Parts: sequence; structure tokens; C-alpha cells
Amino acid sequence: FSFFFFPSFRPFHVEPTNIVSVNDDMQRVTDEASAMNKRIHYYSRLTSPADRALIAPDHVLPAPDEIYVYSPLGTAFKVDSCTDGHGKNSSLVTIFMIWNTMMGTSILSIPWGIKQAGFTSGIILILLMGILTLYCCYRVVKSRQMIPLTDTSNWEFPDVCKYYFGSFGQWSSLLFSMVSLVGAMVVYWVLMSNFLFNTGKFIYNFVHDINVTDIVPGTNGSNKVICPSAASGHPPQNRSVMFSSGNRTGFELFEEWWDKSQTVPFYLIAVLLPLLNLKSPSFFAKFNVLGTVSVVYLVFMVTVKAAHLGIHLEFNWFTENEFFVPELRILFPQLTGILTLAFFIHNCVITLLQNNKNQENNVRDLSIAYFLVGLTYLYVGVIIFASFPSPPLSKECIEQNFLDNFPSDDIMSFVARIFLLFQMMTVYPLLGYLARVQLLRQFFGNAYPSLFHVLILNLAIVGAGVAMARFYPNIGGIIRYSGATCGLAFVFVYPSLIYMISLHRAGQLMWPALIIHIFIILLGLANLVAQFLL
Repeated sequence: FSFFFFPSFRPFHVEPTNIVSVNDDMQRVTDEASAMNKRIHYYSRLTSPADRALIAPDHVLPAPDEIYVYSPLGTAFKVDSCTDGHGKNSSLVTIFMIWNTMMGTSILSIPWGIKQAGFTSGIILILLMGILTLYCCYRVVKSRQMIPLTDTSNWEFPDVCKYYFGSFGQWSSLLFSMVSLVGAMVVYWVLMSNFLFNTGKFIYNFVHDINVTDIVPGTNGSNKVICPSAASGHPPQNRSVMFSSGNRTGFELFEEWWDKSQTVPFYLIAVLLPLLNLKSPSFFAKFNVLGTVSVVYLVFMVTVKAAHLGIHLEFNWFTENEFFVPELRILFPQLTGILTLAFFIHNCVITLLQNNKNQENNVRDLSIAYFLVGLTYLYVGVIIFASFPSPPLSKECIEQNFLDNFPSDDIMSFVARIFLLFQMMTVYPLLGYLARVQLLRQFFGNAYPSLFHVLILNLAIVGAGVAMARFYPNIGGIIRYSGATCGLAFVFVYPSLIYMISLHRAGQLMWPALIIHIFIILLGLANLVAQFLL
């Protein structure tokens, strides 16, 4: 449900909002709708129906619904619908759009996931999950073509689910879509709190010329790396030691009111809650380029940091020592949970590929995009893990957000946090808008039934984000739980079930296809169950 359902294409379509109360005997159609109806009839009478020389111009016709696509932890943006059936984008643009949509904040947790799985097994899992999710995405793309005697040109994947599974498919699609959306918004709130805290701390120290050192183990030198998780026995992580002269009372007051979990998550409410209540998020869709800039900068930063830190690797297949982790660890499902959401684009891939000028290249372009996404994840994950300075620090110190391994006064990390903070603050209202459209339109038939309805929904979503940032600020855990949950439906179960049902109805279902796709479903189920056991 990353889109709005296309309205039926008729010569003239009166929107339900233009209908007046049925109890009004004098007039049931508004003046606006009546005038528009007369204009349409006027254009239709100027020439014969077969002659398209005189047709109603675009400004006369009712405006089409806005269509947004999103990947939960990637980018959300507005796309133009192709009402004539012909896409406008070249293969290169299509590949970039898919890459840009998938790439996002999940990249921050890939190094941690590799650490949990082990270096060698982590690389293998990224490759295998990329291939598996690509195949399931291919099945999503082909799902509409398996439906006979029905025009599915304007269908998206939830429409296909409804066709095969009825109301269960419709409501379950809504449920798992909401899980992905709300899970992403919770992750965003935790990360925005983190980035805002570190950004504010950097600015305060710089303005007041305060030299501060965090009370955490770390390396020395200009390229300092820290281990926040090793400070569990110390005071809270945002506590610091001040070395330069200054107003100590003012500094302590700042630290009291600028706390990463106690205060900063609440400050975000004043900025983001009003934005969530806007009727249209089209203004924020203009900033989706920030997502591309953020990812490119992260790749650049990782490369520079690795060049200064060097490579620190030691291969131990099953034994763990003080500074290194085994190549194969039993915690590897934590990485597969993250990767399920990191490679998740199944909810909007049909919309993206519909805009491809060369439809025959859809499978090729999708495969290239997945290859580039996997390559980006591999590069960042492997470089961060390999360059992490062990010794003196243990690889276990790699944080769920690898930017936390760099102190708040690190310039390159400060710039990265600024980019990501502004990108998330523009994507967050888009995700909230999509959640509102899916839920409220389903229950009330209107995406904005009243300010009260919208405010209650937004308060619930914001409350979940604040609670997580306050009590469970572990983005790796949130990503893997929500990824394995929504991925079970959209990535593993629905594409495989629909393919098997369509083959069965056509009398073409063979044992190899049946066994393979049942195995894929079982993998998705095992992936979900493992998140709660490890």
C-alpha cells in the first residue's frame, strides 16, 4: 500500500467529496461538480467521439490522485502516473530510482549485523539474501501477468493479493504494510533523537569553546573511535568530562536539559507533530535528493576513515578472543532480519517499473538495481568491520548505528548526522501521510476525515517513537523485528503462494516448483521466529 488506488478512468468522474447530503432534495451535486460536468459535455459535443483533435485539456479534468512510493528505511517520493500506459524513464533512471528508494538508514546497521553473524558468514548472507529477495521481487513483478481475462495494468501488488485471497489478502496486506511503516517511523525517531543530540552537543561545545571527552573507552589520535557499549558501568553516555575553563554550572545545566533519551526525543514533537497533520506532504517530496546525498557522503566518509584506520582482521572460525569475533556465529538471524528490510521494495516495485520506457527490460533493470544495492551494503559493512581498530578495541564494540562509534566532536560524523537528520525530517512526514492514507481511508473512506482523527493517529505513532527512543533505543533490534514481520508477508509468503496458486489453476504446478516455494515460505517463517529466540 505504497500508493493510492487509481480511480476508474471514465469520461467524467465525480469525486465522492463533491456529493452533497442525500437528504437534500433540492441539490445532490455541488455547483463545482455540475460546472465541471457541463465543461466535459461541451468538449465532447464539439466533435465526434472518434476524433481526438478536440479533447478536454488537463486543467478541465479532475486532478488525479497523488502516488507515492517508499521503502520503509529508504526514500519516499512522489511519482507521476502513466495514464497512457507508456513510461517516461530510461533504464538508467529506473535503476537509480530503485537504488535510491531502497538505500537508507538500514545501511547504518549493516556493520553491526555483520559483527553479529561473523565476518565471512555476514558477507555470504548479504549475497544470499540479496538473491532471494530479488527472486521474490521478480515474482511480485510477474504476479499481475498470471491473472487471466482481467485488466491488471493499473494494479499494484496488494490488488493482486486481494484477487487471490479476498478480504483476508486486503486486510493482511494493510496490517503488514502498517508494521513496516510504523516500524520505520519508530527507527527514524530513535535516529533523529540520536543525531539531534550529537549535533546539539557539537554546536554547544564549539560555540562555548569547550573541550569535552566522553567517558568511554576509545583510541587516541585525530581519528578517534569509541566504544559506548563498554561504558555500561559508567554514568549515562551523554555525560562528559570538561577540560577547559568556562562556566561549569552552565555546562552541567546544558547536559541536564540535553539528554539523548530523557529530553531530546520530546523536543522533536514540537517540530514533527505539526508537520504530520498537514493534508498534503508534496512539499517534503521535493527533498528526496537528500537521501542520495546522505548515502553518497556515508560511502565517502567510510572510505576516508578506513584509509586512516587501516585494516584490522583476524580469522577465527569458531573461537572468540578478546578483540575478534568468530567467522560464523549463532546470532546470524539478526543480520537476516535487518537485510529483509534493507532489500525491501516489494510493496512499490510495480509502480516504479511501470514508469520504465522499455518494459521488456524490467527484469534486467531490477536485477542491476539489486546488485548495486547489495554492493553498497557490502562495501560499507565490510569496510567498517575490517577497519574497526582491534586492538585496542574489540569488534564487539561496533554499535547498531555505526556513527555512534565516532565521538560527537568528529567533524565528518557531524556532517553525516546533519545530512541524515534533515533527510529523515523530510521523509518522516511522508511516511506518516502514507500511514494515514492507508489506515483512515480503509476505515473511514477518507484520508483526512477530521483533524481529530488525524491527530489521534499521529499522537499514537509519535508516542511509539518517543517510547522507543526513551526505553529501547536499539535500531538494530527494531529494524530486524519489523523487517522479519512485514517481510514474512510481502517478501516470502505472498509472492510464493500467488505463484503456486496461479500455476495450479493453469494446471502447470510441478513438484520442483512446489518444493522450492514452500521452502522459501519456511525460510521467511524461520527468519521471523529466530528474531524472538536470539
